[in-house]
Amino acid sequence: MSISQLFTGLLNNLRVDNSENISLKYNQITKSLNKRFRDTESETQNSLRVGSYGRYTGIKGISDLDMLYVMPQGKWNDYKDNQYKVLSDTKDAIKARYPETDVRVDRLVVTVSYTNFLLEVQPVFERKDDADIPYYLFPDTKGDGRWRQTKPRHEMNAMKEFDQQKNRNLRRLCKMMRAWKDKHGVGMGGLLVDTLAHNFLQQNTAYDNQSYGSYHLLTRDFFEFLADQPDKNHYKALGSGQNVEVKTKFQKKASEAYDLCKAAIAASETKSENEKWRKVFGRKFPAYEGIPEGRVSKAVKTWRDTEQFIERLHPVNIQYNIELDCDVSQNGYRESNLWVMLNRGLRLQPRKTLWFTVKSCNVPQPYSLKWKVLNRGAEAEQRDEVRGQIFDDEGRNRRKEVTKFAGEHLVEVYAIKDNIVVAKARIDVPIR
Repeated sequence: MSISQLFTGLLNNLRVDNSENISLKYNQITKSLNKRFRDTESETQNSLRVGSYGRYTGIKGISDLDMLYVMPQGKWNDYKDNQYKVLSDTKDAIKARYPETDVRVDRLVVTVSYTNFLLEVQPVFERKDDADIPYYLFPDTKGDGRWRQTKPRHEMNAMKEFDQQKNRNLRRLCKMMRAWKDKHGVGMGGLLVDTLAHNFLQQNTAYDNQSYGSYHLLTRDFFEFLADQPDKNHYKALGSGQNVEVKTKFQKKASEAYDLCKAAIAASETKSENEKWRKVFGRKFPAYEGIPEGRVSKAVKTWRDTEQFIERLHPVNIQYNIELDCDVSQNGYRESNLWVMLNRGLRLQPRKTLWFTVKSCNVPQPYSLKWKVLNRGAEAEQRDEVRGQIFDDEGRNRRKEVTKFAGEHLVEVYAIKDNIVVAKARIDVPIR
């Protein structure tokens, strides 16, 4: 397949495939709020779909949906001095119509939890700037009592206009970067991704008239741009100029992705090309179309393919950071840290005990953990010990494993909040 076909396939696989269900939920919530605050049955008026979905940069499996509900201006005096009350009344209005749904007040928003996504409803009051573009005042129950501003229309207008100027490359780049961050556990919010993609294309005109056939170079150059970014606490959002928080550093993983892109480009038109790109973007990147699996003799495969994939169990939307550490011991005595051994070029031998521990995690409580241990290589297949199943943490935030045989092994941990994977980390364990 050509580069154009490969990246066309990637973006096709990233398309949101449940838009009807998402629209239904938006409409239901809007109707319940209009009934409570305006005594109408409208499913579309007075609400605005914002966030990644509103900017059209969300991808398949999108799990974090955002909605503004514009309160009647006549209600301002009722709520201007009681920010919690506007959130509480919004919650009660939704709960009254959908009593079986999990609805909660969470500082800035009202969260409505569904099986595969979380919808955050923010009651706001509309104002207009000097250019007659609406912006909104929203409550912050842990703030200083002042109503804060948000300007999603400015951001959506900027996204649409700039995407058209750049031959529709901005939104596509944003979508590909979401696939990367979810694959590699990069804790970046959607608006930060979109802002950085905008900044890159704003200062780089090489791709203004390019399309899918140049996306291998576009993504490579964007990762180089990310890797070279200075450490900053925030960026200015496209369109609105409002601060976008940097929750965790992304430069190191961007540098690793840059190297992966170079390796994939070097493997052009070989059998390993697809697999190398899948290391960048995950399983949404098209697989190599070689011999169909059904035509391979079953007698050749003597091991069970037991690997599970977290995206088949939970939606994935990486927003936070989690770090793993690993200590190596034998006969009950700690020998070293795995990172120290690997950096020194020391080989990890069989019959060692490995303790994998969550070193840090900035996901707000409550959340749960799940683990995956996968063995790779000829010996794992000969022993029929590929493993790869996903299982719950036992409540200690750590996992004990014993090295048995040579090969490439990996351990992954997933932090799950509201049924969504919001952070993940991985350690590769080479046993010689």
